[in-house]
Amino acid sequence: MERYGSEGEGDEQETPLLPGDKERRVQRAPVCCSARYGLALLSSYGFFVVYSLRVNLSVAMVDMLNNTNRHTNTNSTSVCPAHFDPPRPKRNHTASVYDWDPKTQGWILGSFFYGYILTQISGGYLAGRFGPKWVLGFGVLGTVLFTLLTPVAADWGAGYLIAVRALEGVGEGVTFPSMYTMWAAWAPPLERSRLFTITYIGAQLGTVVALPLSGEICFYLDWTYVFYLFGAVGLLWFVLWALLVSDSPNDHPRISEQERLYIISSLKNEPSTSTDHIPWRSIVTSVPLWAIVVAHFSYNWTFYTLLTLLPTYMKDVLGFSIQQNGILSALPYIGGAILAVLSGQFADYLRETHHCPTVRVRKVFSLVGMIGSAIFLVAAGYTGCNYILAVTFLTISSSLGGVTTSGFNINHLDIAPSFAGIIFGITNTFATIPGMVGPVIARSLTANNTMEEWKTVFYIATAINLFGATFYTVFGQGSVQPWAVKSTFNPDD
Repeated sequence: MERYGSEGEGDEQETPLLPGDKERRVQRAPVCCSARYGLALLSSYGFFVVYSLRVNLSVAMVDMLNNTNRHTNTNSTSVCPAHFDPPRPKRNHTASVYDWDPKTQGWILGSFFYGYILTQISGGYLAGRFGPKWVLGFGVLGTVLFTLLTPVAADWGAGYLIAVRALEGVGEGVTFPSMYTMWAAWAPPLERSRLFTITYIGAQLGTVVALPLSGEICFYLDWTYVFYLFGAVGLLWFVLWALLVSDSPNDHPRISEQERLYIISSLKNEPSTSTDHIPWRSIVTSVPLWAIVVAHFSYNWTFYTLLTLLPTYMKDVLGFSIQQNGILSALPYIGGAILAVLSGQFADYLRETHHCPTVRVRKVFSLVGMIGSAIFLVAAGYTGCNYILAVTFLTISSSLGGVTTSGFNINHLDIAPSFAGIIFGITNTFATIPGMVGPVIARSLTANNTMEEWKTVFYIATAINLFGATFYTVFGQGSVQPWAVKSTFNPDD
């Protein structure tokens, strides 16, 4: 069992996760029409759904408010000269509007995360106990159903809408932990980065599509259709997921024998995903796990700050209208999706050819993604009203975050594949906190929307990012930890 407890890069290099001599005896299954890549595409669709449902309310909120009670924010009040839209025909509002004050709006927009944080650890546990297919499937289905109820809840009152959004968060909270448990059973070790990044880009694309499309739906239809249309897309996903997905290759009715043997053989040296006994004490005292926690928290501080406040910066500082805003705010997520896929391919290439041990790949990709994001975020604060340069730097900053998908994000599967869902639930619980407090702190620091105030926000996010990258580089590991191997469990844990 020494291989699992190895802390050095050299040991891991000599005994990679998928030993070369054994891998050569198992014929690699083709990618085209394979069950594992079909799972990757369908899971990507699923994360497209959950992220589109997560962000669509922030756009719909504009049309949900009573015109007479909105703050008058025009492009003329921005720090930089306005960028005017060509004239567009006015449309009629056919849906209800509400007299919510800014504090109530804040509670409505933030309520999702208060539900989301509750089911991170339990989602990983339930997926390991009962299988990830239905835990993830019903989690997304619950999110979809509550999304469809959003217009009714809004009519009943802000309190009901807050409750519905929190319940959406509860359903969505199980998705990532369940998906980690699924990949622990499906992803050959040397294809993990590729497969996981395909899943991850669904989240990026959900944001990319939902931001501008929600605005167009509100304009040409009304805000209620934002929830009905995206909800319908989610229902279609659930039907496909229920019919086409299995918890493991051995359970899949349509997988080829070649692919089944390839996956099972490549994973035979990996610990079981059973949750019969969970070494909680060893898990919570694991330094490599806390390295991921710190990196995940730090990265999400920047991610959630930009996710919620980038449209505000675009409008109030750079002078872009709401229509221009939706497109420009989506650019960083397009870049992030592209870099996530490319980095996943490159990371697995480095590991598969044994040029780099896993731990080095994870650390380098985390450093590039986090420090690169920090540098360009600070640079964006010094571009003044050069909006082309500002948008370029903000896009590069957010896009580089996609590289971390092949860094600390996938590291859960490296150090404890048997408990990947549970430990992701732990790290994502901490990583949800920035979504709850980061934007609130940032908004309190930018009351006047001046360049100097926004520089402070960028500096805080940068400092947190640098600390997380440094901590992970020092304490991160790439090999399976002793507590994740069944025969080494301590009965006292």
